[in-house]
Amino acid sequence: MKKIEIAAYGAPEEVARCVEAGELGPPGPGEIVFDVLAFPINPADLSFCRGNYRLHPALPATPGAECVGRVTAIGAGVAGIKPGDLVVNMQRENWAQARRIKADDAVPIPAGVDLAQAAMLRINPPTALLLLEDHVALGHGDWLIQDVANSAVGRHLIVLAHARGLRTINVVRRADVEAELRALGADVVLQDGPDLAQRARDAASGAPIRLGIDAISGEATRQIMQCVADGGVVVNYGGLSGEDPRIDRPSLGVRGVSLMGFMLGRGLAKRSPEAVRALYADLGTKLRDGTLRAPIDSSYPIEAIRQALLHAQRAGRHGKILVLPNGPL
Repeated sequence: MKKIEIAAYGAPEEVARCVEAGELGPPGPGEIVFDVLAFPINPADLSFCRGNYRLHPALPATPGAECVGRVTAIGAGVAGIKPGDLVVNMQRENWAQARRIKADDAVPIPAGVDLAQAAMLRINPPTALLLLEDHVALGHGDWLIQDVANSAVGRHLIVLAHARGLRTINVVRRADVEAELRALGADVVLQDGPDLAQRARDAASGAPIRLGIDAISGEATRQIMQCVADGGVVVNYGGLSGEDPRIDRPSLGVRGVSLMGFMLGRGLAKRSPEAVRALYADLGTKLRDGTLRAPIDSSYPIEAIRQALLHAQRAGRHGKILVLPNGPL
């Protein structure tokens, strides 16, 4: 069995290696074994390899925040999952050809879903959903603004917000993505710039922008705070700039704008296991019917992890980079 290991922290393409590992063996009581069909390379995975992610397991370690798998065996006492089922693993270490995990950590997803899309189900779709649901009670016609709108989370958020009758202002750095985002339901697409706050208020025709969503941190957080209305909420869920969020005192003190942090694990922990499974089942159905879809740039075999990692860090990609550990889907 092949898996990816890092024995030191550093440039992802230099420290990640495809290695031969021992076979997993049969599942024990309450466990399942599944073949990993596909996994994406996410920004968090790159940070993990560099050593600047929040988790620092003992090395050598296997990266991989998400994947989609097909169950090959179940242990005694496992109910609700059978061989052949598709699952997403709620635990990590997924950059491998196969995994053995507790059945409670596996969330079944609907049959017939596009496998490449299912590989990206665990993190981005529920992140978009909970960003909309957990911070501000938005009503039909309310405005929100987000940066990194061309990301997978940004695209999912546009679709989910549009379905709820919410209006979105979507900040991008490339003008060529505007048509794609509008086709998803984006109301406004703006290019980033120093006068963003004024252009955002003009786009909303003076209506309050009640929620701001920031994935960049640094100066971008301050810009989004300046866009939202007095008493509004800004939620930061990423740090693509590599910097801590910056704020301005007038927004925080005079205008009463709140800044909150988001982590998917905390959001899911507020929900019962049954509610989490129902959430993923619903999102999986949306993937299957094409309501939610994230662009994919390229896919690689697991042996070409170096090339895949280099591609994942390249500017101007048109979607995620996937790795297919067991061959074509």
